[in-house]
Amino acid sequence: GLKVYNRLMAAQVEGQSAVLEDIALSMDQIDVINRQIFPLMERMIDGLEQSVKLDVPFLMAERTKRIEDLKGIMERSDVSVAEKFRKVMEAYQIEMDYGSSSEWYREELNVDGAVREYNMLRVGRIGLYFQSDDTNITGWYNADSGQFELLGNEHRNEIRKGMRIARQLIAPELILIPLPAADDV
Repeated sequence: GLKVYNRLMAAQVEGQSAVLEDIALSMDQIDVINRQIFPLMERMIDGLEQSVKLDVPFLMAERTKRIEDLKGIMERSDVSVAEKFRKVMEAYQIEMDYGSSSEWYREELNVDGAVREYNMLRVGRIGLYFQSDDTNITGWYNADSGQFELLGNEHRNEIRKGMRIARQLIAPELILIPLPAADDV
């Protein structure tokens, strides 16, 4: 019985030795991965920052602060690598969600030399519109010129309706608003 027991224990020790070797190899690879993940996260943050700069200028203070917070987290030693990576991926998810949603918010804009607070309507990443509280001033962000421009009165009611939809005051429905033309490829 002792011989059978010793044989089984020897097999178990061999299996545990193989597991220990795998763990040691994995730990060596973790150091390599950690050295490679930091430059990857830095490139991801730089790419995100560049994307925000080139995008339609909505919620710029919030989006810029998110990027600055990511840069600050990268320098902190009390935050784990996994948490840093999670925060970077979360920022990418938030930016991605902007493309498939619409929202209403208030922002101060300089339009034709006059600084004023407007109601803003963001439609995905393709349209950014503004309107005064009394709806007398209506406009949009023209991506071609990179400026906020006034629109004619024919768009006033549709943009107002879009803002009401984004605020969930009315049920979603089709709105007819100007969009930038597609570029030839």
